[in-house]
Amino acid sequence: MIQYFKNIDGKTLEIDKPEMGVWVNLVPPFKDEEFIELSEEFEIPIAFLRDSLDIDERPRYELEDNVKFLVIKTPTENNSFNDSDAFYITIPICIILTHTQIITVNSFDNGAIKKFLNTFQKSNPDKKNMMVLKIFEKVVQNFMEFLKEINHRRNQFEGNLYESNSNEDLRNLMRIQKSLVYFTAALRTNEMLMMKLERSNFLGLNDQEREFLNDMVVDTSQALEMAKIYTDILTSSLYSFKIIINNNQNNLLKRLTAITTLLLLPALVIGFYSMHVKLPFANSGYAFYIPIVISVLIAVAINWHFHKKKWF
Repeated sequence: MIQYFKNIDGKTLEIDKPEMGVWVNLVPPFKDEEFIELSEEFEIPIAFLRDSLDIDERPRYELEDNVKFLVIKTPTENNSFNDSDAFYITIPICIILTHTQIITVNSFDNGAIKKFLNTFQKSNPDKKNMMVLKIFEKVVQNFMEFLKEINHRRNQFEGNLYESNSNEDLRNLMRIQKSLVYFTAALRTNEMLMMKLERSNFLGLNDQEREFLNDMVVDTSQALEMAKIYTDILTSSLYSFKIIINNNQNNLLKRLTAITTLLLLPALVIGFYSMHVKLPFANSGYAFYIPIVISVLIAVAINWHFHKKKWF
């Protein structure tokens, strides 16, 4: 679906057809006829439009027929029905700059473009470079917000796991870990893209725009550092949980061994006196009580020994 947005009297309005100075936004569902229409209308290589359908497209920039093409990764919630998949993934935003238009293509619905739409009325469509940088800014903000949400959910799942050792919470922590892997990879490539843009001045930025881009590089580096820290913390936590679970398992086996021994030896004594053979004190009037007393003494002795060893 093709959307056309234009600033009219300080408000962002969606219009029905392309005009000069509008922002063109493509959102799912896509039709090949729309790609062909846009390609002919704005003289865009159709490969730029079709490349946006690849969810694994890496952040990069390219120039062909005086049309500039950029790809940057942004986070989004994963709508997969698989319980083992990551909570969050990263998807590409494709930005196409022609002589007169800025065009964005989104393979999925994402928050960065929504935030940009909310602030579009403050933008000047004639300054396409600044609009690109503003999209970069919203992407970085999205990463920061998702990372804070990830850290909050991680703390919650860890707290639950300490109390219950639930497999569900452990599975959720693994899903958080997968999300952080996606974020770390995307932030690293986004940072490299911005640094290359700054170094090569691919967009032809002025001094103010170059300073803004430099701020985006710094913010992306901070987000990347946050993702790495959260990944290290989660990895350390999962390793600690592994040790705790193994330790609890060992303690449980010790207790089961102690209980088995505690029950086995008295039962052995009772078993001896249940045999039809001559046994000590068999003719005594206390023959019934003797094995019971011996069994109790053995049980007390074993119990004292295991308590001393702290197996109970």
